[in-house]
Amino acid sequence: MAPPWSLWPRPSALLCTLLLLPCAPALRPPPQRPSFLIIMADDLGIGDLGCYGNTTLRTPHIDRLAEDGVRLTQYLAAESLCTPSRAAFLTGRYPFRSGMTSGFGHRVLQWAAGAGGLPPEEVTFARILQERGYVTGLVGKWHLGLSCRSLTDLCHHPQRHGFHHFLGLPLGMMGDCAGAEPSEKRAGLERGLHGAGRGLAATALATVVAAMVAALAGARSRAALWAALALGVSAAILEAGSYVVGGAITHVDCFLMRNTTVTQQPLQLGRVNPLLLREAEDFLRRHSHAPFLLFLSLLHTHTPLVTSPAFQGRSQHGRYGDHVEEMDWVVGRILHTLDSLGLADRTLVHFTSDNGGWAEAVVGGERLGGWNGIFRGGKGVGGLEGGLRVPGIWRWPGVLPRGRVLDEPASLMDAFSTLVRLGGGTEPSDRVIDGRDLMPLLTGATPHSAHEVLLHYCEVFLHAGRWADRARGKVWKVHFTTPTFDPPDSGSCMGPGLCPCAGAVTEHDPPLLYELTSDPGEERPLAPGTEPAYAEVVAKLRQEHDVHHRSVGSIPQQLGSIYNVWLPWLQPCCGRFCACDLEGGAGSEEEGWGRDFLEDPK
Repeated sequence: MAPPWSLWPRPSALLCTLLLLPCAPALRPPPQRPSFLIIMADDLGIGDLGCYGNTTLRTPHIDRLAEDGVRLTQYLAAESLCTPSRAAFLTGRYPFRSGMTSGFGHRVLQWAAGAGGLPPEEVTFARILQERGYVTGLVGKWHLGLSCRSLTDLCHHPQRHGFHHFLGLPLGMMGDCAGAEPSEKRAGLERGLHGAGRGLAATALATVVAAMVAALAGARSRAALWAALALGVSAAILEAGSYVVGGAITHVDCFLMRNTTVTQQPLQLGRVNPLLLREAEDFLRRHSHAPFLLFLSLLHTHTPLVTSPAFQGRSQHGRYGDHVEEMDWVVGRILHTLDSLGLADRTLVHFTSDNGGWAEAVVGGERLGGWNGIFRGGKGVGGLEGGLRVPGIWRWPGVLPRGRVLDEPASLMDAFSTLVRLGGGTEPSDRVIDGRDLMPLLTGATPHSAHEVLLHYCEVFLHAGRWADRARGKVWKVHFTTPTFDPPDSGSCMGPGLCPCAGAVTEHDPPLLYELTSDPGEERPLAPGTEPAYAEVVAKLRQEHDVHHRSVGSIPQQLGSIYNVWLPWLQPCCGRFCACDLEGGAGSEEEGWGRDFLEDPK
C-alpha cells in the first residue's frame, strides 16, 4: 500500500493549484527499454504540413503529433534524394561512406534486379536493436537493394539489415508503376529505343537506295539488300520494343515482398496502401507486450499519387493535396492504434520525410510534387534548403516536452545514435558515425545541437555546407556549387529528370554565403567585402570537407556502373510469367478507409 504522503500532490503541483496557474506536467526520466515507431514519408515537402506553416491543406493528425512533442525546423536530410538519404538515416553515416552514391549521374537504385544496395557490412539501428532483443519490422518502401551475385543471396534485403519482418516494395513507388508521368526510367528507355529504331530504319533505307543506284550502274547489290533487310528487321524490333518496355517495367519492377517471398507481382496499386496500413497495425497488436521497432515507410507522397476515392477531390491542391490529406489520415490511424493498445507512453514516435518535395514534378500544368515553403530548390537539388529540410517531429509523452520548437541544425542521421542509445545499444567503434544523440536537445538538457558543421553533398560532390557559429549566434551556409537553374533565380531545373550534380552546374568562385538565421530562404547572398566573417566561414567549411575526405577509404559506389543496371539473373519473380497475388482479396482491408475523415474532416 502506498504511504499516505504519496497521495498528496507534489509541492510544485500544489502551488500551481493554489495560485490557479497552468503548469506543464513534470517530465520523467526515459524508461530503460522504450519502443519506437518511425514514420517516414516519401518526397513530402516541409511546407505541406499545417505545423510547418501550411494554411490550405488539412493535416490535423500530424499537427497534433507536433503539438504533443518536439518539432525541429532545421532537420536535414543527408542528401536530397531517397536512396542515399535512407541509407544515411539507417546507418547514421553520410552516404558516400557506405558507397550509397556515385559520381556518374546514377543517384538512386534503378532496378530491383540490380546488384547494388546497402552493403551487408553496414550496421543499421534496426540490427543493433534486434541484437538488444527488440522485435523489428519494416512496412513499406525499402529502395536499398536486394541481391548481390545470385537471386537467393539477398545480401541487401531488409532482413539482412536487422528487420525481423518485412512487407513492402523492394524498389519503391514509381510513376512507371502506373505508366504515368513523370517517369523515372520508362520514358527514357522508350525514347532510346525509338531513336535507335528510327536510326536503323534510316540506315536501311539509305542502304536500299545505294543498292538501287548500284544496280542501275550494273553492279551486284545482293549483299546490300540483305544488310538493308537485317537493318529493317532490327529497326522493327526496336520500335516494337519501345511500346512494350513500359508494361515490362511495371511487371518486373513493381511488386510486393513479404519477408523473402514475392507475394504480389505486378503491384496492385489500388490496394497497396490499405494493405500496408493493415500490416503495420497488425504488427503493433502482435508485439504490444515486447519492445519493438516499427519503421512505417510510407509510399505517400511519391508519384504516381495513388489516392483512394474517399480522398479524391477533397483538397484545394488537386491530386497532390488529396494525397497529402490521405497520408495524414493514415498517420492518424496508426497513432490511434498505438494509443488504443496503451503503448503511447512507452513509445517514441518520430515523423519525417526522406527529402524535400519534387518541385519539377509538373505534368500538363498540374503540380504533382510537394511545396517546400519559403525554401528554394527541392528533391534532387544539390545543397539548397528545399531539398534538404524535412519535417522532424518527435513525440514521447511525459519524457519529451509538449510544443517545443527548435531551430537548431540537426540531421536525419541523428536518428541512428538516438535510437541506439535509448535502446541500450552501442555505436560501432570501427567506423565513423556522423549522427549525434538528439535526446539532450529534445529534452532541453542542452540548448544547442551537437552538430557544429553539416556538409551537403550531391552524389560524391560537395555542393554546400553550414556552420553553426555559436560565438556569433549565427548559422552560416556556403554554396560552392549549384545546379544551373531555368530561369536563373527559380531554384529549380525545369525539364525531364532531376537537377544534375556535375556537368550542367555552376561553380561559384567566390562561393555564395548566406546567413540562415535571418535569411532561411537563401535570398540574400553576402559578398566577401560586406561580410567580415566571409573568409573564416569559407575556410572552416573547406577544412571540414578535407577532414571528411581523409576519413574515407576506397569504397565501391553502389549506384554506379555495373551495380546499377538490370541483371536478368537477379530478377525476383513469382508464379508463371512473374505473375501472382498471394496477399488476398481486395475487400476487407479497404472497408472504412477514410470513413472517420469524411465524418469529421476537422
